[in-house]
Amino acid sequence: MRTVTTTFLALLLTGAAVAQAPKKPVTPSTQKPTPVPVKPVLVKPVLQSGLDSLSYAIGLNIGANMRMQGIDSISQAALNRGLRDALKEQKPLMDENTANMTIQQKLQEFMMKKVNVQKEEGRRFLEENKKQPGVVVLPNGIQYKIITQGSGVKPLLEDTIKVHYKGTTIDGNVFDDSYSRGEPIEFPLGNLIEGWKQALVLMPVGSRWQIFLPSEFGYGDRGAGANIPGGAALIFELELLDVKPAKKD
Repeated sequence: MRTVTTTFLALLLTGAAVAQAPKKPVTPSTQKPTPVPVKPVLVKPVLQSGLDSLSYAIGLNIGANMRMQGIDSISQAALNRGLRDALKEQKPLMDENTANMTIQQKLQEFMMKKVNVQKEEGRRFLEENKKQPGVVVLPNGIQYKIITQGSGVKPLLEDTIKVHYKGTTIDGNVFDDSYSRGEPIEFPLGNLIEGWKQALVLMPVGSRWQIFLPSEFGYGDRGAGANIPGGAALIFELELLDVKPAKKD
């Protein structure tokens, strides 16, 4: 019995010693785990039928028109509901007059937001541009720089003028260029944009000026086509080639 007790006590002491022995710190493995290959997700083609193509084309058309109007986001769920109600002739959530008024009001808000951004960019550009050497600022805010000063007559508003010109936005986008066409234009001065009227009556024939127009002297809040946004300041290079005086009775 004594032998059993002694043996059992020895086992207890050995266990206690093992429990009290300090544990060795575990060194983290420097080996990188093997990446698990991810199977590519196969996206089925959207355009699988003629109806798909038509639907996508309509979506592109609507989206492009919305973007031009300044709309950069839309509720997809509400759009789908409106399309479904119209196509299935279900009772709409608003009548036609309310729908039209909503469209007009929101488009006006989006358009004015874009216009105000353009106007602010134009204002900052003109503020910096007037510091450039040779730039003259008229009291109405139009700026010009003489490239070549002619010695001919100055046109009157009722006269017809013949000019070469190049028009750009302040970011350098060329929207019209008679030089590249190799053909000047001939128009009654009174029919042209206000900025041209204001500048050309100061230019003798033979002059070539660069003019910088605030938006109200260009195409205003409406803009012109896809290349001249509403509210955009504009830059023109004008070369006055000839003046045809108006016929007097």
